[in-house]
Amino acid sequence: MKKILLIEDDPFLSSLLKTKIQKNGFDVVWAADGEAALENLRKSDFDLILLDIILPKKTGFEVLEEMRMDPQLHAKKTPVIIISNLGQEEDIKRGQEFGVVEYLIKAKISIDDLVNRVKDFFNK
Repeated sequence: MKKILLIEDDPFLSSLLKTKIQKNGFDVVWAADGEAALENLRKSDFDLILLDIILPKKTGFEVLEEMRMDPQLHAKKTPVIIISNLGQEEDIKRGQEFGVVEYLIKAKISIDDLVNRVKDFFNK
């Protein structure tokens, strides 16, 4: 079973996403802030990370930076899909510089479409 780390601070959205993704046969671990995300990444291996940018404690960009700088995390090369309300061109460009596989704008994508993107990612 593919294991996904969902890093999202909105409890309602997290719960909804987690439930829908699990119904499609994935194991989902939820982290509500950047520090919890990094703890999870150090403890376990994931097949995909769904990452919000605006997070408490450490932002999504800080999480990506730490993943790049920490040899243990960098070696895993876990693919990341950003799901954020930050849709400015410079934010998207910054995400791409970190090598994210996709940058999705929350306001422009439905929950079902997001779940389909996750399924498509694993069906490539």
